[in-house]
Amino acid sequence: MPRKAQTPNKFPAAPYRILITDDDPVVLKALHQTFRYDNYQIVSATRAEDALEQLKRSRFNVLISDYQMPGMNGMDLLRQAKDIQPDLVRVLLTVQSDIGAVMGAISEGIAFRFAIKPWKDEDLRAIVALSIEQYEKGKADLPETTKKAGGEIAALSKLMVTNRSQLAVMLNKHNLLTMDQVQELNRLQVSRKEPLIKVLLEQNWIGENEIRNLLRRELQIEEVSLAEYQVDPAVASLVPMSFCERQLVVPLRLEGKRFTLAVADPLDLGLIDDLRFVSGLNIHTVVSDIISIQAKINEVYRPDQVMDFRDLETLLSRIDPYEGIEIVIDDTEDQSLEELLIGDEPPAIRLVNAIILEAIRLGASDVHVQPRTKNVVVRYRIDGVLMDKINIPPPLLQSIVSRIKIMSELDISERRRPQDGRITVRTPMRVVDLRISTLPTINGEKVVMRILDRNSRIHSLEGLRFSQPDLAKVLNFVDKPQGIILATGPTGSGKTTTLYALLQHNASPAKNYVTIEDPVEYYMDMAGQVLIREKIGLTFPVVLRSILRQDPDVILLGEIRDFETAEVAFHAALTGHVVFSTLHTNSAVATLSRLFDLGLKPFVVATALEGIIAQRLVRQICPECREPDPVASALLPRLGPIFLEKEVTAYTGRGCQHCGGNGYKGRLGVYEVLAPDEEMRHLIASGASILDLTRVAQRIGTSSLLEDALVKVNQGLTSVEEVLRVLGPQV
Repeated sequence: MPRKAQTPNKFPAAPYRILITDDDPVVLKALHQTFRYDNYQIVSATRAEDALEQLKRSRFNVLISDYQMPGMNGMDLLRQAKDIQPDLVRVLLTVQSDIGAVMGAISEGIAFRFAIKPWKDEDLRAIVALSIEQYEKGKADLPETTKKAGGEIAALSKLMVTNRSQLAVMLNKHNLLTMDQVQELNRLQVSRKEPLIKVLLEQNWIGENEIRNLLRRELQIEEVSLAEYQVDPAVASLVPMSFCERQLVVPLRLEGKRFTLAVADPLDLGLIDDLRFVSGLNIHTVVSDIISIQAKINEVYRPDQVMDFRDLETLLSRIDPYEGIEIVIDDTEDQSLEELLIGDEPPAIRLVNAIILEAIRLGASDVHVQPRTKNVVVRYRIDGVLMDKINIPPPLLQSIVSRIKIMSELDISERRRPQDGRITVRTPMRVVDLRISTLPTINGEKVVMRILDRNSRIHSLEGLRFSQPDLAKVLNFVDKPQGIILATGPTGSGKTTTLYALLQHNASPAKNYVTIEDPVEYYMDMAGQVLIREKIGLTFPVVLRSILRQDPDVILLGEIRDFETAEVAFHAALTGHVVFSTLHTNSAVATLSRLFDLGLKPFVVATALEGIIAQRLVRQICPECREPDPVASALLPRLGPIFLEKEVTAYTGRGCQHCGGNGYKGRLGVYEVLAPDEEMRHLIASGASILDLTRVAQRIGTSSLLEDALVKVNQGLTSVEEVLRVLGPQV
């Protein structure tokens, strides 16, 4: 009898490796339990930085990360993880309030999916399993799909533009076009071989916004903001640039066989059918306006081209991603939606939305709407420097101011007195807080908006660019079990950023963290954060006294403004609490004088004070276009003997696309760190003069702001001109 052929041994596939990151050990344990019956190899990390090290050392298939973590949040972790292991399946865990920001991460391609805490085990297991299955299938199919479909679409791009759009017919049915106009459009399209919508808009018979409103109302077609999308180069290669430009389409994403494109005319059925036929893909269309599509085509296919958004007409004609903007009302007073919308005019709404959107896109910290004699200019503060960006006709000023006042619940009838308010805006990408200030001037009301991004990353102490001696001092006094640590400097010098870096350093679930701020500038999940509301009597001293009954270990106090606040803060520091706070002073030693001026007793200051960090922010030279540059001889004498007596190696940024031609990209701090020793404490308690305290500070190795700036100039991080601009002449 013939022997049966032996089948080869089939070894089980290696288990998928999952890296779970969460700062809460209880959550990590629960996640381990969720996957205990699956064939997964689980590795955990309690810090985002530890997770990145794991990813650099070994291969993983799935990364599950909490969104809110001290230091680096989950979105930043997934963004860096994508660079380290691009084929990693990335899943975010979040609470209900953060879904808006997480959906932005999914739109950007940072995350595959998300799960809401508290999760159901079976749901989370299904999310991970489906993500792995879909990704593995897409990864296997994408090269073949792009090769085949890309070739077919390239052949289609050589054909004439179709004339099967039903847009003109639809407009005629709604009495927006006459039959004669429809026939003229068809004639022009056939002769010019251009999309019908492009020919239609050139005739000025109807506006694009009116067309989009009709499509949205009648067909319920999804309208998108293209700025929210990051297009994979492999997906972009499916459609030639020439085809996109001629047909006014742009590819967005490919999920299995579902190919999503943004189109200007969703009723061009001939185009959609042809794409579906030649590519073999299921075409899913979303709508955007022509200018946004053209901008996205340039971004995807011409990445080196920089788009200029300063033209007012361009801003007003783009798709408005904040149309119907969601304004979150913080106050508890009841107010109907109808009351909020009184006086709104569509041009003003679109213009204000465009101003806010452009500020967020450019990374501005402040927006100035400033009336001048002949025009109104919108100015953005970018990296600490104001720049004129948009010129607005004066007749629009009052509509813009009224719109901003309505959004921030200010009195639109009051134009003679300054007013302050705040707006919270929720978008698909992020949640942004705006502090509003109005000021009557001779040319009309000026409005300044301070932008605070809730999703801003909390920096690590190492990322603040302290010098090694200063970092050692900071690490020493931040580990003290009690006492007060002050960050000082003018408004906008990065004091709050420094305090949060101190707060999250060695942050532990074993401690109770509480912050008191006006407004809350960073969001930290493990801290109880209190927003000051002076209108209802919720002031710094009142909240601080209440917090002391909440069993805090670490307190972050936004600002010491008066004697009452200072007294309670220093009392808390003397009774076993760590307190972080800010003051507006010019140097570390000058802070001592300011504390005495507030009325604090010298022995209280000497006992409770653990450290002072005086700081400024200077612009950082763009690393992409940095080059050596000889120092102008006239500059060094203005910076005093420190720059004259020591060797200076200067650099400059020549300007490139990365920095927008400015030569600078981002900012960094220069610091003066004072850690009092016993001799200085004795002098403080005995009421010594500032001159004596300055001598002791120098003797114990306290470097001045100017000395730290010189180090950063020689390192090529900033320029001599920038030091002079921020610190001023020293003679």
